[in-house]
Amino acid sequence: MSKDQIKIFCPATIANISCGFDVLGLALGTVGDEMVIRKMAQPGIKISSITGQDLPMETERNVAGVAGMAMLAALKYTNGFEIEITKKIKPGSGIGSSAASAAGAVWGINQLLGTPCSEHQLVEFAMEGEKLASGSAHADNVAPAIYGGITLVRSSNPLDVVRINPPSQLYATVVHPHIEIKTSDSRKILKTTISLADGIRQWGNLGALVAGLFQEDYALISRSLEDHIIEPIRSILIPGFEDIKSGAIAAGALGCGISGSGPSIFALSKGKDTANNVAKAMSGVLDKIELNHDAYVSEINTKGFRILS
Repeated sequence: MSKDQIKIFCPATIANISCGFDVLGLALGTVGDEMVIRKMAQPGIKISSITGQDLPMETERNVAGVAGMAMLAALKYTNGFEIEITKKIKPGSGIGSSAASAAGAVWGINQLLGTPCSEHQLVEFAMEGEKLASGSAHADNVAPAIYGGITLVRSSNPLDVVRINPPSQLYATVVHPHIEIKTSDSRKILKTTISLADGIRQWGNLGALVAGLFQEDYALISRSLEDHIIEPIRSILIPGFEDIKSGAIAAGALGCGISGSGPSIFALSKGKDTANNVAKAMSGVLDKIELNHDAYVSEINTKGFRILS
């Protein structure tokens, strides 16, 4: 690409997908940030504007800046890039706000440089931004954003990502209650050890979910969308969670759980009509408890980032 500037769509993501804590994630197609990235003669990364949210402009305090600098250092690139960010994913929402910025910076820079880096390398750079945001260099949001579709992070160190093509009729519904839960805070309340029995139960669900996705077996997907380890702890931070989950299932969802660290709640459904009905049911619970929220229905985004201009 010989362009000096690029405008891109940076997708929101759902991480964990119930039983896949820190290893599973998927990209959404109907909600995301926008970013303009342009070449500049001076070295480094300059965050020139952020609209939609009050976030740090300093390069070393911004996830896009940190990820971009990691990439430039690896490439030994002597010039730099200016970045404008339009935030449409609220920080602390649980649908990959920091990942969209960190991964968007490196994906866009890679396009402007003629794609010298692989998707694998881009994930590694973006993980540096995630480390700034949450204290750990996890890839469960940045990987699906960059690879598209659904991803399984078999290992973070060394990085090993497996891309999974989503079943053709799989749709995601997400409701975002207007409360903020920081990823770093939600990690602090988690147990650091689990029982062998809980581990076996979770591994069985994770393996079956991956098999169900590959086989497009919606019944198996539904049976496998269970989290017995993380959800019981984090759900206490989300008002109305149990009623929202039961409402989604009653409306036809295959399964329902916490998106990332919350407070967003996701449901997976077979077919768009069912996903829309699930959205109404989930929103209805939040309306009853008078909690403002956003609701999204999306196919699984198989492309990840896309160029807008």
